[in-house]
Amino acid sequence: MRIGIIGGTGGMGSFFRRVWERAGHEVLISGRTTTCTSLDLARKSDVIMVSVPIRATAQVIEEIALVLTDNQVLCDLTSLKMKPVEAMLASKAEVLGLHPMFGPGVRSLQGQTILACPVRCRKETKDIFFTIFMNQGARVVSISPEEHDCLMAVIQGLTHFSTLCMAETMQRLHTDIDRALECTSPIYRIEIGLIGRLLDQDPDLYGDMLSLNPFILPMLEKFREATESLSRILQHKDAEGFHQFFIDNALTFARYRAKATLETDAVIDFLVNQ
Repeated sequence: MRIGIIGGTGGMGSFFRRVWERAGHEVLISGRTTTCTSLDLARKSDVIMVSVPIRATAQVIEEIALVLTDNQVLCDLTSLKMKPVEAMLASKAEVLGLHPMFGPGVRSLQGQTILACPVRCRKETKDIFFTIFMNQGARVVSISPEEHDCLMAVIQGLTHFSTLCMAETMQRLHTDIDRALECTSPIYRIEIGLIGRLLDQDPDLYGDMLSLNPFILPMLEKFREATESLSRILQHKDAEGFHQFFIDNALTFARYRAKATLETDAVIDFLVNQ
């Protein structure tokens, strides 16, 4: 097949260029520095992948949608799915929304997860995509666009929001990060490391993840209720209330707790041995 990647000069676009080339397919790219335009690429390619910032994705899709035929496949690679998929369905092409659950800095697809929304996609097309990704070591999970965005509000939104709030709190406390790291054990160093890792990324990407997902604000309301509930328990030094709060949440994670301990122990061992 001939694969066209709009935004193919960027990090994720370049990553998937290598994925397709490893699988033996021809790849065309368009970007801000190429002479090939998005429309040129859309007319020439069997598969069109849109790999641009979340905020620009729907607009880019709308620009090419009307030139596509039912013999082509249209994909996007953004962290949200409802709006991009809706835009892609305005074309005549097959539609397969994709969300790589990793950044472009990974070395390969080995051990990585790709979420896929085959909303208007023939079985043989889906099988081709899934086989290419799985042959290079990825785990592919099918999901609807709505479930995707709902889960991402928790998996990405809640995680990033709480991480940023931790960073902001440490800033307001004038925390000496070097001194804090000097006093940590490995498990707390990992926690602080996750803050540092997030703050080493593109702020616009994370801003779009948090501001453009329609499920974020309802999630934040639940987060506010949770923090207020725990704050009241601590304010009143309610040992029994804290015990019950902890046990209730432990029950929610009952099936994962033992595995979580093993997985994080492995991370700690790796860090200790560095």
